[in-house]
Amino acid sequence: MKIIIINGPNLNLLGKREPEVYGSKTFDEYFFELKNKYPEIELEYYQSNIEGELIDKIHEIGFVYDAIILNAGAYTHTSIAIADAIKAVTTPVIEVHISNTFAREQFRHHSYITPVSQGLVMGFGLKSYDLAITSFLH
Repeated sequence: MKIIIINGPNLNLLGKREPEVYGSKTFDEYFFELKNKYPEIELEYYQSNIEGELIDKIHEIGFVYDAIILNAGAYTHTSIAIADAIKAVTTPVIEVHISNTFAREQFRHHSYITPVSQGLVMGFGLKSYDLAITSFLH
């Protein structure tokens, strides 16, 4: 099984950015743990702060990978283009958020990604990614 985790803007700052919301672990540290936990999965990671690069990555792998786990960050609430990219590919996508976006600012309560995704996992910290992987395994 081949799964990619795609993280959007500002998620490269995990471990430094708002640790009270996102925790103190970097994503690289957490990704290392995931790779060790799931050695049977070909697990990859990609992060960009640029909307077009996220779309290009979805296009690139969206017909050949088994699963995409996507945390589009703030683009979740603004990007019709990312939603259209998800609709255009055949690889299933699970939307992930570290925090519970419904417990945050009102503008974070709307997602363009959710309606075009297979599922949504949010609010469990970094474990949200692990839960998304588990959903693809079962």
